[in-house]
Amino acid sequence: MRRDCEILASQQIGEKTYAITVRAGDIARTARPGQFVHVLCDAAGYLRRPISICDAAGDQLKIVFDAVGEGTRWLSQKKSGFLDLMGPLGNGYDLSGRNILLVGGGIGAPPLLFAAKRAVGIVTGILGYHTQEQVILLNEFRACCQQVNLTTDDGSIGLKGLVTEPLARCLEAGGYDAVLACGPKPMLRAVAERARTYGVPCQVSLEERMGCGIGACLVCACKVKTADGERYAHVCKDGPVFRGEEVDWDA
Repeated sequence: MRRDCEILASQQIGEKTYAITVRAGDIARTARPGQFVHVLCDAAGYLRRPISICDAAGDQLKIVFDAVGEGTRWLSQKKSGFLDLMGPLGNGYDLSGRNILLVGGGIGAPPLLFAAKRAVGIVTGILGYHTQEQVILLNEFRACCQQVNLTTDDGSIGLKGLVTEPLARCLEAGGYDAVLACGPKPMLRAVAERARTYGVPCQVSLEERMGCGIGACLVCACKVKTADGERYAHVCKDGPVFRGEEVDWDA
């Protein structure tokens, strides 16, 4: 569905990261963790950007994004008025696990916060960032997770290193029946491989450039493995969440 959504709050929450909360009606009420909205991101009225849903409660919906290009820089400067949203789009996470391990890298953390809030089981978080200045949503994760492990590449806060290090320790300790991940593709591949090693089902949220957001333009194709061989799926329609073992990481 498409809706003009009133901006209720807009603020910078990180080095180049912004959060916007809108009144989104049925888009918010029907949203599930892992889904995204397609946001109109320019005054000319034709440039949309897919942004994961960070939270939804009642008729309010929150998105968190990095201002890195023309569209998202324009969006970061919107402090009032309305945003044109399409959504909720795509398939979300399966949250039926009793003991869930969330692994987020950088701007991949926001949709996992939504998952942490909606999960019915015990949730442990692992969050990775480049530096302390780029850390976002840490207090929010701590409020809804049993434990949060924080890593930074430079060691300026939390553990120095990659998310795969605390991930391996958690998986070795055992007890987890699901790993949910979102972040850069190399991180997702490493997380999926670790989870497979320990026999824990893994779900990954992929990011691809999108045109229409509904599977019509075929821009966001990704190769996945099937029982009969392989096929091309589309991140906007068939994803963005896929099982880790079905993604062809070498494609």
